[in-house]
Amino acid sequence: MQSMYFTEEHHLFRESFRNFLQKEVVPHIEKWEASGTIERFIWEKFGEMGYFGLATAETDGGMGLDLFYTAILLEELQKINSGGFAAAIWAHVYLAMTHLSKNGNDFQRKAYLTPSVKGEKIGCLGVTEPFGGSDVAGMRTTAIKKGDTYIINGSKTFITNGVYGDYIILAAKTDPSAGNKGISIFIVDLNSQGVSSSKLNKLGWRASDTAELAFDNVIVPAVNLMGSEGKGFGFIMEAFAMERLIMGVNAHARAEYALEYALQYMSERETFGKTINQYQALRHRFVDLHADMDMCKQYNYSVVYKMDKGEYVVREASIAKLKSTAMADKVVYECLQFLGGYGYIEDYPMARLLRDSRLGPIGGGTSEILREIIAKIIIDKKEYRVSK
Repeated sequence: MQSMYFTEEHHLFRESFRNFLQKEVVPHIEKWEASGTIERFIWEKFGEMGYFGLATAETDGGMGLDLFYTAILLEELQKINSGGFAAAIWAHVYLAMTHLSKNGNDFQRKAYLTPSVKGEKIGCLGVTEPFGGSDVAGMRTTAIKKGDTYIINGSKTFITNGVYGDYIILAAKTDPSAGNKGISIFIVDLNSQGVSSSKLNKLGWRASDTAELAFDNVIVPAVNLMGSEGKGFGFIMEAFAMERLIMGVNAHARAEYALEYALQYMSERETFGKTINQYQALRHRFVDLHADMDMCKQYNYSVVYKMDKGEYVVREASIAKLKSTAMADKVVYECLQFLGGYGYIEDYPMARLLRDSRLGPIGGGTSEILREIIAKIIIDKKEYRVSK
């Protein structure tokens, strides 16, 4: 298949990764969905295959490949019908590891990034707080310097991998009086004394562990400060573009999977002597959904291309998430309807897809917040670039 974005090497990688998922992951999905625990062995297998290091520099144990390999990884993870498993993987690689790759020093990359590439350590990102939500500047977690350590107090919530992970990339205020200029980023071992976690009971993403974390006088070595004090807000804003683009790609892939499954079902389901994919009302509705999905998909690919070239894509990535997640919710809802009563049965994939998809317009910045961010960019001419 000809593509302006994907080479033959990309297609071979997709086929290889798809086979890996079917062999090593799919047989365990139902168990992980039921238990809410992803067994440790699969992280090591991902590491052995190099899947955690696609976008990581070779000097840190990765492969240094272009972002379309990342897009393929994300798309295929959405097509095994476990948004929770997919979230655990991409939160580790593209939330925690991205900060280590871009902002970690040699010591931090060696201690945390390289083991993360190998699947020996599992990371998570801690920005959102119980009272803060999308208001990053309003966070209350503090990190007060004491000698060659920092003492951290506060809480974080909605942290994917927060229960079973090994470390967290944590945002905290080193200068509470300085607003967003007083935010810094730390690497905190989750087995540190004073760290406690509570597992949240979610509507969807049930295979992944999502935590509320408390930090009670947690002592963190000063060498675990990323960059310098006060740089945290810029680091967070820079990483948001990647997170939002990831969720946009996830959404179009999720919708594509729903449409593929629905079409297969419609081609086999017969009523009144013909398969239901022959009814004009259903055919035309299906076409509208496919068109919406494909428009988001092609837009998202264009943003991946721009980001891979190093362009500033905060506006585009925010639009990708805003429109793609809304589209995916609509597509999955309608595809469940195509299945009729079977769409409402847990033995079929649509019920789980519907629950998992609903997180799209919420996580990584709600649609309401994204609209205001985009408005500030296109109307107020505001830029969210990181100050050097």
